[in-house]
Amino acid sequence: MYIMRIRFVCIVGLFVGCLIGAEAFVVPPTDRRCGRGSSRAVGGVPNLNMQSTSTPLSSSRRRPRKSLQDRTHEETISLIRDVLQAAIDAGPRAGPARTIQAYLAITRTLQDFLPGPTAEEFSAPVALRKLFERLGATYVKLGQFIASSPTLFPKEYVLEFQKCLDATEPLEWPVIKRVIETELGPISRTFASIDQTPIASASIAQVHAATLKTGEDVVIKVQKPRIDESLKADLSFIYVASRILEFLQPDWERTSLSAIAGDIRSSMLEELDFEKEATNVEEFRHFLEENNLLKVATAPRIYREFTTKKVLTMERLRGVSLLDAGAIASITSDPEATIITALNVWSLSVTSMPWFHADVHAGNLLVLNDGRVGFIDFGIVGRVSEKTFTAVNELSAALAASDYEGMAVALCNMGATDEEVDTVKFGKDIENVMMKLGNVQADVTVAAMPDGTVQGTLDLDEDDVTNILLEIVEVTESNGLKLPREFGLLVKQSLYFDRYLKILAPNLDVVNDARVGLAGDTLMFSEGAIDI
Repeated sequence: MYIMRIRFVCIVGLFVGCLIGAEAFVVPPTDRRCGRGSSRAVGGVPNLNMQSTSTPLSSSRRRPRKSLQDRTHEETISLIRDVLQAAIDAGPRAGPARTIQAYLAITRTLQDFLPGPTAEEFSAPVALRKLFERLGATYVKLGQFIASSPTLFPKEYVLEFQKCLDATEPLEWPVIKRVIETELGPISRTFASIDQTPIASASIAQVHAATLKTGEDVVIKVQKPRIDESLKADLSFIYVASRILEFLQPDWERTSLSAIAGDIRSSMLEELDFEKEATNVEEFRHFLEENNLLKVATAPRIYREFTTKKVLTMERLRGVSLLDAGAIASITSDPEATIITALNVWSLSVTSMPWFHADVHAGNLLVLNDGRVGFIDFGIVGRVSEKTFTAVNELSAALAASDYEGMAVALCNMGATDEEVDTVKFGKDIENVMMKLGNVQADVTVAAMPDGTVQGTLDLDEDDVTNILLEIVEVTESNGLKLPREFGLLVKQSLYFDRYLKILAPNLDVVNDARVGLAGDTLMFSEGAIDI
């Protein structure tokens, strides 16, 4: 059995390795130099996860290359222990089934590009994305990780994996009903009704609307059966494969390959524990209450007595997307104030909480029927290290002053490089990117309605957000810097808000308007001002 499971990793690993190439994982050496007019050492290596660590090294003291012969007895024992633990975590059923699935997925993917009348032109990113989708939940999630990590992966892969949608065919109601009753007991004891047609179905879970016996409208997020076994098996073996590669080729340790794999495993397995997501929601609600913000923003109430690791029951929030300008106008007379409130609430949470909502796309940020902003889906959160947070504050201050060279210095303080950075040139490159960001325009659609009225909608392509972020990454890397993933997550959320501002407040001066947190020390909300 264990051989079958290890073979599954080898099959996928070899195919992925051929497509993406080792250079995709290479991180620049660790010494950093930057400054205004002269170089200054600001050493540190980003641990490519949600938190970064600092390890000063100078270029003259780089460690010598290691070989397999340099491995110690303790390192060998540690690797063997990890391999055995991965086999135990996988369980007895995972290996053979996943090995067969890997063969089928790779065969179908190769057939898409074999010569013939329907053959596609070969593209490594496209082939890898198709393979991941066919391998199932773990690899769909891994594809989404790639799409959200432009500071770690090549541009062409980030763009292609934007298409890796986490949407699947829903499971039949009897299957979902069995999970609910296994976790909570008979449905009739808790719920007055449950809509058997799901609101949404993703790789890990599907969501159903329901009504409690006490009358409250709720949504139930139900984990799909045995998905935990599949994810634990796949993620453990991905981690072990990276450990084996680094063990056999010690110089690859500089790439932080096993650290990235370990991070992916930890963050994805956290998503399997709905009690942790429930805690995230409750902590955000506490943050809102503590800052007197519940009149302007909210998150769903969690029903703990009906929540387990595999079933999450929460209040149903009814509202519209921040992209639906027409619907928002019917809810509030001041859409501009609404988006400013949303931005300020999120910004305050970044500075006040140990984590931030790291997925504020249009489906997770709503304008509710009562005019408040609703934050939902706290499965993905980010954590900012102290070093990155300090650099982000420096970056914000420089942005407010339109000091592009200052922004360059702040990014130097955050990133890693073995080169001397020309901050004057870097600043000019940043200015060009900021000009492009200002020139991104929303698409306007006008349609005649059956009642004779004319309705207009505004929208921005999701790719606009990704492309701007990729340009920022490209500029930093072309100037010799490698930024931590946590910064990429922060910037992506900020770009989402920039998108919403263009739709709901196109004439707003974000940097200088006193109502926006960036403009000063007071965050303005529709109910007043709150000092921070």
